[in-house]
Amino acid sequence: MPAETTTPVGRASQDSQRRSSPAKFAALSGYKRDAKPEEFKQRSDSTNEMRTEPKTFLAGLWDRPNHRPHTPPASMATVLPPPSKRQRREENERAATTISLPQIPDGLQRIQFRDADTGAPQGPVVSVALADLSPKNLSLLLNSLLGHTDPADRLPYRFYNPLTNKDDGQSASGEFSQEQIIKAYIDGTTTTELQLNIPCRAEAIFRVNPITRCSSSISGHGEAILTAAFSPATSTRLATGGGDKTARIWDCETGTPLFTLKGHTGWVLTLAWSPDGKILATGSMDNTIRLWDPATGLPLGNPLKGHTKWITSLTWEPYHLIQPGRPRLASASKDSTIRIWDVVSGHTDLALTGHKNSVACVKWGGSGWLYTCSQDRTVKIWSAATGKLVHSLESHAHWVNHLALSTDHVLKSGFYDEKGIKSILATPEAKREKALQRYNTALASAGGAERLVTASDDCTMYLWNPSGATPTKPVQRMIGHQKPINHLAFSPSGTTIASCGFDNHVKLWDAATGTFLTTLRGHVGAVYMCCFSPDSRLLVTASKDTTIKVWDVRTGKLRENLPGHADEVYAVDWGGDGERVGSGGRDKAVRIWRN
Repeated sequence: MPAETTTPVGRASQDSQRRSSPAKFAALSGYKRDAKPEEFKQRSDSTNEMRTEPKTFLAGLWDRPNHRPHTPPASMATVLPPPSKRQRREENERAATTISLPQIPDGLQRIQFRDADTGAPQGPVVSVALADLSPKNLSLLLNSLLGHTDPADRLPYRFYNPLTNKDDGQSASGEFSQEQIIKAYIDGTTTTELQLNIPCRAEAIFRVNPITRCSSSISGHGEAILTAAFSPATSTRLATGGGDKTARIWDCETGTPLFTLKGHTGWVLTLAWSPDGKILATGSMDNTIRLWDPATGLPLGNPLKGHTKWITSLTWEPYHLIQPGRPRLASASKDSTIRIWDVVSGHTDLALTGHKNSVACVKWGGSGWLYTCSQDRTVKIWSAATGKLVHSLESHAHWVNHLALSTDHVLKSGFYDEKGIKSILATPEAKREKALQRYNTALASAGGAERLVTASDDCTMYLWNPSGATPTKPVQRMIGHQKPINHLAFSPSGTTIASCGFDNHVKLWDAATGTFLTTLRGHVGAVYMCCFSPDSRLLVTASKDTTIKVWDVRTGKLRENLPGHADEVYAVDWGGDGERVGSGGRDKAVRIWRN
């Protein structure tokens, strides 16, 4: 452990540090490793000896005429326990909402697909049997109408309820439901003679191939790697921070180190790229923030000082909100405060006080709000312009460890498109307009509002709509994890939430309703971090079991199991162009993964 980062001696202080940052504490705390292989071999040998003795004894019984092993009568049967209350309730709900095939009326329904954002028709008017009006069938049909006949070229589409939208299909609200359409037909509120305008939106405009191999393993850090992030401009630049008090920038194309950023006197716990990729900010256990030029590796100005304890989280002001020439940075700290910095002058613009314990995470939303979560069990929303508290969300029963926004992806990448290549934009005004356009599109795909999800040590998650009619009331309480939750992520499409924790599981949730979708099982150790691919189809996870894994979000199946690290993996990120994944952990090596 670095000498500059000593904490107060005592069981309480060590427990506080471990709970506030479990992965990072485990990385450098020097605890005993697991039992050696020789010990496991001795245990297994002794167990095998115990197992062979009963077999010998039973074999002797067979040789005695009056001693035969008891055979249960054939009439005995296994008695199944009655269904639980939850199972009965789910069965009743399923029976009430499911329409059986004999109930589906005959006939063809005329439908017109329309772009959910512009209302423009997508393909010709077609007639479809009511029994075939499922989202899966509609997606196949629309891809066929648009000429995407090759399975590799097909795009996933999201459909909206045509019964609650305008005739032109431009106002997209409510999920598409085959049951609702059939019930409306049975009730007489619609007929097959009417044309249904079905709003649709492509969930991704390009396809990311799953990573399958490690293209580079780069050494350089002297201690565990605790954080990693790709530049929004290109996936050829990866920044990492670690327990050796340095941050480093790597060339992922050649697999070589570019710059070592020295200056911190404590572990580098967090880092963040500016939305235009021109500044890298690092936060450390030395209570300071440093700014760097990623093109030269040189520091920009003096360290930002003001916090009295270590820095836990950093976030940049979204590009479309930046005043010309005045980018701002927000930081959260163990000292229970949040500070907003003018990075040009190096001064604190605002200091936000209100939390009563360590602030674990801070996010800067696209509407100008700051979202923070703390060990005081609260989530707070602030105005970044005035520093005033807007809302305080108080539903969690324990420390709130992490939060995520439905617009995280576009806010981090600014005016860069999904290929990681900036459009031909000559002026800052054009870049801001492009960034705002991408943000508004992300809002529309997420239901028209910026949503928030929070995770706690109480093993629960909450989904919030801060701009809704009841901002302090959660949309959904999301339960399922059996141990504390480490990390959360919204998919770039804003339709899915991923969570991972100490129960070795990764769970997927519907981002609109908070409904549980599926559990991704495969890791045999705590899962520290998860990250979606830019097209939202794949998810990569990093675990204590030394592996990273790639999952298919649609099917919930494991696509790739990628061993390679020699120890626990703490940090993982997927490049904005989908070409690379970067990971790092306790083995001190950076690994770059490609297809």
